[in-house]
Amino acid sequence: QVQLVESGGGLVQAGASLTLSCAASGRTYSRNVMGWFRQAPGEERDFVASINWNSASTLYADSVKGRFTISRDNAKNTLYLQMNTLKPEDTAVYYCAADPRGWGSWDTSNPGEYRYGGRGTQVTVSS
Repeated sequence: QVQLVESGGGLVQAGASLTLSCAASGRTYSRNVMGWFRQAPGEERDFVASINWNSASTLYADSVKGRFTISRDNAKNTLYLQMNTLKPEDTAVYYCAADPRGWGSWDTSNPGEYRYGGRGTQVTVSS
């Protein structure tokens, strides 16, 4: 079992930066594929980024590529999302997710594929 708690959200102006954290607990965290997703009001949950267990592989949505960076510190059981040059369209609740399956054997951009998920943190970007 893995428990996930997101933090770091807030209200920022367009162009600003923000770093989200996802604290994980559970014995198998370090071997999990981790992902970030976001959901705006009235919208479906969208993929943002994913990372394999040793950070050797990452995947990004086109909408955030070049602006967001996913990373993890397995010693601290923490997943991060560095968000730069934020835009109003980045406004959403951001969720982290984890799954114990290996990278490459399933679609890490599909939120329904993950076994564990957090409750989210709100990010609001004003114009």
